[in-house]
Amino acid sequence: MTKNILFICGSLNQTTMMHKIASNLNEFDCYFTPFYAENLLENIRKTGYLKHTILDGKHFQSTSNYIQDNKLSLDVGGKQKNYDLVFTGTDLIVQSNIRNKRLVLIQEGITEPDDLLIWMVKNLKLPRFLANTAATGLSNAYDRFCVASHGYRDHFISKGIQPEKIIVTGIPNFDHAQIALDNTFPYRNYILVATSSIRETGKFDDRIGFLKKVKHFAQNKPVIFKLHPNEKVHRSEREIRAILPQAIIFREGNTPHMVANCDVLITQVSSVVYWGMALGKEVHSYFDLDTLKKLQPIQNNGTSASHIADVCRNLVQIPMEKLRTPINKRTLTPKWSPFGFD
Repeated sequence: MTKNILFICGSLNQTTMMHKIASNLNEFDCYFTPFYAENLLENIRKTGYLKHTILDGKHFQSTSNYIQDNKLSLDVGGKQKNYDLVFTGTDLIVQSNIRNKRLVLIQEGITEPDDLLIWMVKNLKLPRFLANTAATGLSNAYDRFCVASHGYRDHFISKGIQPEKIIVTGIPNFDHAQIALDNTFPYRNYILVATSSIRETGKFDDRIGFLKKVKHFAQNKPVIFKLHPNEKVHRSEREIRAILPQAIIFREGNTPHMVANCDVLITQVSSVVYWGMALGKEVHSYFDLDTLKKLQPIQNNGTSASHIADVCRNLVQIPMEKLRTPINKRTLTPKWSPFGFD
């Protein structure tokens, strides 16, 4: 009997990663779902308060459209099938119906630096999503964690993640930057600024100060802005026009192609910086560049999805009783909470 695999999507980046992996698993029945919530978190989502997340708003709609446009088999919430294995692009939330399944976590991109929130998540057992991507991997609910590079493997081990679960496969979308050089993007020789949705996720961002630094750096060179899909675009555009009125602003578009044609790449806390580094661009980031060089995703000519598929093939042969030990509840969150125990 053909085995069933569920791909839990999220942002469009995560969704396209999942599609590439599934394309290497033709011997399985593959199903896709947008990211979903349960119980209390689902009730909050229904109020519209989570439109800035992958549970709702632009991210959710883009993923839903992608699944439909590419004629992928849809199973919203993974309720229709008994799945032999599940892929997810984040473990900040681990849904109850996948906790007893073989689970593979895929690193989605750059992770945020540790701060007070990650300390609170670790020591007070608060929900991981409060620390955003800085808490990636901390659930320990997965069986395999596919990461971008040996540098990231060391990084996650330093955060307490079990080394035996981490496999360096590379990650789709960041493993073949050279392919972006063949493009039809009409502009050349500019400074590209890739912004981040820092404010939309509840953190402080001195956007005006950032824009003034961009202006000082650019002098009279042409500047193109690529906005993060989760930004409040009207506010961002208004701020850019006030500081850099001649700049070209893109809300959408092929970001790797824009990076390929630029002379200089300026980012905030975006994974886009890795495309620039792989293409040998002059890059600027809120992150320390020496650290980013150690973490930079491996370039393997786009074979990461194939490597991850092999991880799946091996894992699906292992009986669940050999993979899992009893999992303890998280202490400060109630049983009815979607993140209470995983």
